[in-house]
Amino acid sequence: MRLRRYPLVFFAIFPIALLVSLARAENWPRLRGSNGAGVSTETKIPAEWNDAAFRWKIDLPGLGHGSPVVWGDRIFLLCASEPAPLPRAKGKKKGASAAGEAAPPRPQTWMPVCVSTRDGAVLWKAEFSEGFFKGHRFNSPASTTAAVDEKRVVFTWGTADKLTMIAFTHAGEKLWESDLGPVNGGHGFAASPMLLGDLVILNNDQEKQAGNLLAVDAATGKVAWTVARHSERISYSVPCAFEANGRRLLMFTNWRHGFTAVDPKDGSVVAELSVFNLETNERAISSPVVYRDLVIGTCGFTANPKHCVAVRLTAENKLEEVWRVERNAPHIPSVLVVGDRCFLWDDAGIVTCVEAATGKEIWKGRVPGVEGACFGSPVSDGEKIFCADEAGNLHVIAAGDDLKPLAKNILGELCRTTPAFGDGAMFVRTTGKLVAVEGVK
Repeated sequence: MRLRRYPLVFFAIFPIALLVSLARAENWPRLRGSNGAGVSTETKIPAEWNDAAFRWKIDLPGLGHGSPVVWGDRIFLLCASEPAPLPRAKGKKKGASAAGEAAPPRPQTWMPVCVSTRDGAVLWKAEFSEGFFKGHRFNSPASTTAAVDEKRVVFTWGTADKLTMIAFTHAGEKLWESDLGPVNGGHGFAASPMLLGDLVILNNDQEKQAGNLLAVDAATGKVAWTVARHSERISYSVPCAFEANGRRLLMFTNWRHGFTAVDPKDGSVVAELSVFNLETNERAISSPVVYRDLVIGTCGFTANPKHCVAVRLTAENKLEEVWRVERNAPHIPSVLVVGDRCFLWDDAGIVTCVEAATGKEIWKGRVPGVEGACFGSPVSDGEKIFCADEAGNLHVIAAGDDLKPLAKNILGELCRTTPAFGDGAMFVRTTGKLVAVEGVK
């Protein structure tokens, strides 16, 4: 491992008022922020962005589709090197890859990176040159999003030989590294961790029943518990925490298992309910969210059926289905709850707004100007909803009871990520760049 540190002399000239502001800054600790909800409680972002709207723009030291996370005045994200193009097989036409075809394995360098929220300076970067990545052509070696709390930041990446989980201090000191076994999945690894108290939680569902659900001791990197699975497709869904019957539990989503409620204390399965179509191949990519006593999650696969289902854990510790939506349900983007409304932003840019409590449709419409698919998930500042398409357009609509497009902001580079909030700004990662959009004062 090579760890590069960069001078922090700019802290010496910070005014005290700014330091106080940073101490109170909103944190964005995992994919889609606190508990994966995707909603900022402190920062309002302008709908339209001119040059003055940006706090800064930087080129990242590597590529990737993972989203940023934020703690205080620091941004953490995973990058990977750009390997040399592989020669095409003899007789194979240029660009003749199918939608589901996996790219051949390539040597790779993974780079956990820390960036200043204030000026975009790279504060530290570590490098790990080991292994080969193989995955879907829409995937990347650095498609995972880190998890961060006040003590540490945890990264994951995977190859066919090794699933790596690694923790650093905020200053870049390596705390521990764990090898969690091989990864079985033709689309490649892309499962992001979450931190819950003293545990790192990971949905490690893999193909051919090779994976598991697991928790790692956040202080040591040692496995605390695992849950055996009979999953047939690799999953990328990040679990959420929810309160029920006097306990704090975790909820996982998976094609074969449906919804699985787990006690994080020991990994015991409290309840499980299969709710997705087992007759067609599906994959859980989006992450579930909580609304009051409901957990809402999705599952599907390209042209196959897609489902958005809300479940509740009863007093008898049984999961019951409350409502479902099966038209224009998203496959890759996660759903978003703002107030009492649930927004289903599907891969093609069609948004369905339903009552979060009942699933009753309020409106449905296509966001104008969407180019290509939407691989990231929508987020909100409580008033507006932001979601990127893969062409690098950041679309903004009102979080209201009708479809009201507000802006289309052009970033100019491939984007398959989800924006993050923190320190009074929004941070958006494209394949090779990171930008900060200043919040409204």
